[in-house]
Amino acid sequence: MQDLIARADKAARLLNNRGETIAVAESSTGGLIAASTQSYALLLAQTARQRFSATWAVAESGATGPTGNRYGDPAGHSCIAVAGRSERAITLETGSSDRLGNMHAFTAAALDLLLDVLAGDAAASA
Repeated sequence: MQDLIARADKAARLLNNRGETIAVAESSTGGLIAASTQSYALLLAQTARQRFSATWAVAESGATGPTGNRYGDPAGHSCIAVAGRSERAITLETGSSDRLGNMHAFTAAALDLLLDVLAGDAAASA
């Protein structure tokens, strides 16, 4: 859990220093961050960003386990997206049915993706 807190703190400091806001929409991270395809995750992030008038949004949709979801995704499958001035979506497959382990992995991937997109945006703006 401490590694997640460190990632979230880093993202919060970057956003705070830039005077920017973020919205979160999530499905399978159990609240540790907020149809399971990259396109759907990106739409979820775009909608959350617009709905909450945020500068950035991160969204996740998937199946934590121990079984898959009703859309046919296996446990350990997650699509994660960031929307803002830059947008990116990824798919994560852990290959595990460990619910808590997947929640942690999904959250870490979402925060890492957010940090990567924020860093790219800062470099492009410089």
